[in-house]
Amino acid sequence: MKKSLFTLAFLFAVGVLHAQVKFEDKSPDALHELATKQGKLVFIDLYASWCPPCRMMERQVFSRKDVGEFMDQRFVAAKFDTDKPTGKELMKRYGKGSIPLYLVFDTQGELLGRIQGAADAETFMEDLRTIASRQKPAK
Repeated sequence: MKKSLFTLAFLFAVGVLHAQVKFEDKSPDALHELATKQGKLVFIDLYASWCPPCRMMERQVFSRKDVGEFMDQRFVAAKFDTDKPTGKELMKRYGKGSIPLYLVFDTQGELLGRIQGAADAETFMEDLRTIASRQKPAK
C-alpha cells in the first residue's frame, strides 16, 4: 500500500513538473542564441522572491499545463531575480515600474513588448499572443 501511494505521488509530481513553463538557466545572450536555433522568441521573467504577485504567477499561471505547452511552443524562457546582478541590469535597462515584469524579444534582441504585473492565465497568454504578433517576418 505504501509503495503504491509513493508511486502515485511520484507520478503526480513528475506530471506537475512537465506541465510547467520550462525556464532555462542561461545568460540573456545564450537565450537569444538558443531561441535563434529553435526559431522561437525570448521570454524573460523579472521577479523577486519577496514579491507576492510574482509568487502568485508562479503558483497559478506558470504551473499550468496549458500555459507550459503554450510557452514551450513559442518561447525560450528564463527568469532573473531583480535582487541579483543580471536581474538588476535587465530591470534598469528595460523596467519602468514594478515587478513582475515580463519581456519578449525577437531573435535579433529587439524588444517586442512587455507585460507589467500579474494576470490570470488566459489574459497572460492573450497578451503574449499580441506581443508575438509584432514579430517581423523572417527575410
